[in-house]
Amino acid sequence: MPSAAALPEPAHRSSRRSPDRPAPRPSAPTPPVASRLGNVASSPVREILALTARPEVISFAGGLPAPELFDVEGIAAAYRAVLRDVPESALQYSTTEGDPALREAVAARLTARGTATGADDLLVTTGSQQALTLLATALLEPGDVVLVEDPCYLAALQTFGFAGARVVPVPTDDDGILPDALDEIAARERPTLLYVVPTFQNPTGRTLPAARRAAVAEAAARHGFWIAEDDPYGELRFEGEDVLPIAALPAAADRTALLGSFSKVMAPGLRLGHLRAPAALRRACVVAKQAADLHTSTVDQAAAARYLRDSDLDAHVAGVRAAYRARRDAMLDGLPAALPEGSRWNRPEGGMFVWATLPAGFDAGALLATAVGHDVAYVPGAPFFSGTPDPAALRLSFTTHAPDEIAEGLRRLAKTFA
Repeated sequence: MPSAAALPEPAHRSSRRSPDRPAPRPSAPTPPVASRLGNVASSPVREILALTARPEVISFAGGLPAPELFDVEGIAAAYRAVLRDVPESALQYSTTEGDPALREAVAARLTARGTATGADDLLVTTGSQQALTLLATALLEPGDVVLVEDPCYLAALQTFGFAGARVVPVPTDDDGILPDALDEIAARERPTLLYVVPTFQNPTGRTLPAARRAAVAEAAARHGFWIAEDDPYGELRFEGEDVLPIAALPAAADRTALLGSFSKVMAPGLRLGHLRAPAALRRACVVAKQAADLHTSTVDQAAAARYLRDSDLDAHVAGVRAAYRARRDAMLDGLPAALPEGSRWNRPEGGMFVWATLPAGFDAGALLATAVGHDVAYVPGAPFFSGTPDPAALRLSFTTHAPDEIAEGLRRLAKTFA
């Protein structure tokens, strides 16, 4: 038996270090995060949403669908049905490409809207945001050039920043991207990818006319770049005629990836999107998705497929469109009294946003705190620009408040400029 002196001293008796024990070496610094994070900013919209979470604030800031319009009972019934009828498969791992029934339903909807699509042309994604991330992974090397509309969807700029791409803005006007500018910049920059939201664009609500879509497709064929065509809002048309997607045009059919989402027509919490792409690109995105998350939630896909089988999504979307049109009209009716004289704004034919520009000398970002003090909020337009920002621009979302609340919000907004 060892002597008492040989036994280790209990830690609670003394913290003295034995003379034979070496002094502890200082800890090395915590390893840094990846350097690519240094050039990717947090989303100003998400930060504004956090600032305006008080229930008394009427917020025109978030690009959110109206929750009271969700078909809660129809979606709940779809989940009950799959968990009753096919629980083993609905709760199991699945294929990366996605639920065959869901892909068939999405393909039918795309074909009905003018873009001939088969189920095998599609990859189901965890929201269309993941589809954009997969495209960036599959197509972009660090330093590659990505062309974007100016202004542009913020989360796309984040995605391209993470990929290490060099983002080059293309000028726009009230009808969207300028084809002549696109042609000149593409010839000079030799881009890998053009990212565009041609229908009810975020943040501007603009829609690219058919002639410009054809010009974009021809530029892609001429200069050899890919097109990522993002279409989360296309089914939310209130007036005017539908315009064929760029992906449906023969000139760009072999180089266009079409991104879609159920977030705006069913519910964003489902996190279901889809990617339609040429075969080689789609296969590359499948491999990228396997590395990211194996596959999108099996039960959510099964429920969405069941919902599309058992419910009338077109009828539901028609109701959503009618409600959003009334809300858009309430915003347009109230803007003349809410904004300073000399302000300009557009009249979107659908979607979720109105884009406004204050007179010269006004700074929408600097005025936001004043607006929030009056219990109303918007998104300053400057962060959406990858080129020279316009401090006088702002984005107003009309979807999440009833017309009378919109009218009250605009009365509050007027006090910001008084």
